[in-house]
Amino acid sequence: MEIQFTYYAIIEISSAPDCSRDAFFCSTLPASQGHGPSAWFPLLEMFPFLTVAAGLFLGWRFNRTRVLWAIVLLILVERVLALTTPFAREYVLLVASALVPLNLALFSWWSERGLFTMHGLLRLVLLLLQLGGALWLYFTRAGEVMAWLGRHLIENTFLHQFPLSQTSLLVILISFLALLFRFCQKIEAIESSFCWALAATVAGFWWPQDFAFWGGVATFLLTIALIESSFKMAFNDELTGLPARRAMNEFLLKVGRRYTLAMVDVDHFKKVNDNHGHDVGDQVLRMVATCLRRVSGGGRAYRYGGEEFAVIFPNKDLERALPHLEELRETISRAGFVLRGRKRPKQKPEGQKSKGRGKGTLQVTVSIGVATRDDKKTTPEQLIKAADQALYKAKKGGRNQVCTA
Repeated sequence: MEIQFTYYAIIEISSAPDCSRDAFFCSTLPASQGHGPSAWFPLLEMFPFLTVAAGLFLGWRFNRTRVLWAIVLLILVERVLALTTPFAREYVLLVASALVPLNLALFSWWSERGLFTMHGLLRLVLLLLQLGGALWLYFTRAGEVMAWLGRHLIENTFLHQFPLSQTSLLVILISFLALLFRFCQKIEAIESSFCWALAATVAGFWWPQDFAFWGGVATFLLTIALIESSFKMAFNDELTGLPARRAMNEFLLKVGRRYTLAMVDVDHFKKVNDNHGHDVGDQVLRMVATCLRRVSGGGRAYRYGGEEFAVIFPNKDLERALPHLEELRETISRAGFVLRGRKRPKQKPEGQKSKGRGKGTLQVTVSIGVATRDDKKTTPEQLIKAADQALYKAKKGGRNQVCTA
């Protein structure tokens, strides 16, 4: 019976492992529909190669070795599956479906230490040891390894129907939990992509005849996360977590014709660094950034540079923005900053009362200069200059105050 193409075509591919994707797409379309999915098949064939090339290049260019190692591992598995005999392919599937998830979880926990370093060499040795061990076991104890990996951990009819062994399923579950825990610890795009890459890789083991496609999907997810991570690094300030000056410039191009801009500067910040060290100075900037992030009135906060920040109020004139800036100034001045000694624990021991309360606090204040867009100040540069002049007036007038242009 002729199968007509529907949106459920992918289900037909998965349920017919003896057919290639090419044969499926060609047989499911009438000859008159040459412009349909069969015409896209050459692109599907190129998809894994394009994603691998992009992932390897960007991973090398941005020094993201975790992504590089993951892609290399997927390439290795795909090539071995494509070039081995049926018996060897079965052995590879059993071993790889247990080792690859563990390696992906390990990669996600690695720190970026560079490719051509001692850490990079040790990581290469680790992968080569796994490859050498798998080859040695194949030539010496292949049957024993396959029997051990393929054994039933739980006698369950439902689990017996899965194409993956119960050992592999258990390892996949443990690896996914490790990846999920890592993502909860560090909510970043690359950490998230390792979870999705594992899911795509498992799909490749589930349908090994299409491992190249699913490996390409995993590589694509890692590559997109790499691009997103690099974009965030370019537009976000690493110390405070606020959008950086570049993001502010981008926003000013589309903010519209009516907005108010405020420049915020930490008072006596040089003295803080000189008297207490740059670590305390960084903590002060983070504290101020936290207050700025919560500014009311729809204000958008940015790290402008050094100890200087900017706040933009879209669709607000000077009169409507000033109350929110006064509230921000008061919030920062009331917050205070607790100085910690080097030997002081992060948490106060239970039952111990505070001694000399307030003795180790640092008063942090900010000066704010504000300007709003009008007929004289039409460009962002003019507005920033006017806000800077108002900020200088606030500094000269005694600091810890808001002045307008």
